[in-house]
Amino acid sequence: MHSPRTPFGVSPSVAPRAWLRRGDLAVFRSLAHRTWPGAEPVLPRLSRCADHGLLWFGVAAGLAALGGGARARRAALRGVASLAVASAVTNTLGKRAVRRERPLLDAVPVVRQLSRQPFTTSFPSGHSASAAAFATGVALESRGWGAVVAPLALSVAASRVYTGVHYPSDVLAGAALGVGAALALRGVVPTRARFPAPSRTPGRAPALPDGGGLVVVVNEQSGTAATAASLVRAALPDAEVVGCAPDDLRSELERAAGRGRALGVCGGDGTVNAAATVARAHGVPLAVFPGGTLNHFAHDLGIETVDDVRTALTTGDAVQVDIGRFRPGPNGPEGPEGPSEPVAPGSPHEPHGPSGPGEPVDAYGYFLNAFSLGVYPELVRTREYWAPRIGAWPAGLLAAWRALRGDRPLEAEVDGRRRPLWLLFVGNGLFQRVGPAPGRRHGLADGLLDVRMVHAGRAPGLRLLAAAVAGPLTRSPVHAARRRRKVRVSGLAPGTPYAYDGEVGYARGELTIDKLPEALTVYCPAPKR
Repeated sequence: MHSPRTPFGVSPSVAPRAWLRRGDLAVFRSLAHRTWPGAEPVLPRLSRCADHGLLWFGVAAGLAALGGGARARRAALRGVASLAVASAVTNTLGKRAVRRERPLLDAVPVVRQLSRQPFTTSFPSGHSASAAAFATGVALESRGWGAVVAPLALSVAASRVYTGVHYPSDVLAGAALGVGAALALRGVVPTRARFPAPSRTPGRAPALPDGGGLVVVVNEQSGTAATAASLVRAALPDAEVVGCAPDDLRSELERAAGRGRALGVCGGDGTVNAAATVARAHGVPLAVFPGGTLNHFAHDLGIETVDDVRTALTTGDAVQVDIGRFRPGPNGPEGPEGPSEPVAPGSPHEPHGPSGPGEPVDAYGYFLNAFSLGVYPELVRTREYWAPRIGAWPAGLLAAWRALRGDRPLEAEVDGRRRPLWLLFVGNGLFQRVGPAPGRRHGLADGLLDVRMVHAGRAPGLRLLAAAVAGPLTRSPVHAARRRRKVRVSGLAPGTPYAYDGEVGYARGELTIDKLPEALTVYCPAPKR
């Protein structure tokens, strides 16, 4: 018996596929013969620029550098990560599963055709997948920047049909794959908007509409503080805004706390650390305006922009947060230990003894984010030395490279047990996993220290990566994590560097680390419902 046929002479099992193929070809030829006003000088060049994702890497770099804040940097990073996932799936699965030949170029005007024709299979379109993945990833973190990038992504996708290297269905399938890759990545690494709202212990603070009664101290050499300060003046016209150099920061904070109803600070985490100790000593609430490079403390409070702080000041919304502390502090009873000026790490001129008298005496040091020993203090110290010479980001990369290839583990006794370590990390509150690494705290008033240790051995970089993937509250031959209320570290060589909120100090042989529960009141916007 003969198999049944459709009126077109095609069996039912093949009819949908053949119909789609014919329709796809018909649309392709129709678009090839159509005139696209203004496209001839633009789309072929745009298509070539998107080869190997170079266009999107350039857009991401510009977004991170000029986007004006942490949200833009996160959007750029998520866009690139989404692109990487989409590209990997397209090239390893998509093109191998459907080996479709490229369209014939007989219908495409020569002026539109690319000078170098792609040699891979046609389905799905890798350029479209990368464009859609990048634009979707950016939009998931920032709708505003997503709206800016979307027309560029649509243009790249359209250019693949315009130049004749893909059928329309190739482009649609690639775009769908790119969007799916970005959404799948969000399932593994949530966007900040999908984080659970931080737990809150309400604090009492006066409402200060338009900033009346608020004195804001700006560290003029901190990250993006200069730009943020101008935004503060515009958003809070009644606030007093005082700029100062890093050497004058402490004295300006003391004066500001004594003459205002609330103390404001604009700078990075180290600047915020100094302001927090002053605000606590004077018993005034603190308003934190993110003006540094990373702004961990502000972001964990849900503060990303000046407008977030203005909203909290207008309503008087505030929270209580814990303060971590360690003893002896960087200016403890014996005076500061270690170099007073940055020196090249490993330099024969690097001092290890006291730098001299005359520093303020303080039995404790304080931290809002984390305290650490091992590779991270070395990284910070190297970065601070090279940043004025080659720039912040190149210095950070150089410092990370030097720290991760280190061959001198830290020798320390932690809670009575001596061990060699690459890293001892003590967080002020439990850091939650965000994808493969700890990145955010669910609460800033839990009374607990997040203690993590990376044991010494070969390949410190791989061990640190394994520790990040393992997450909190785990134990392994590489990594241990636990919750504590107090940690004692002894047996340290004098002059061993430690880091706290991006600042560096030098140990004197023994350290005790604990917390001051709910010791600081900070303006914080109410969570959005």
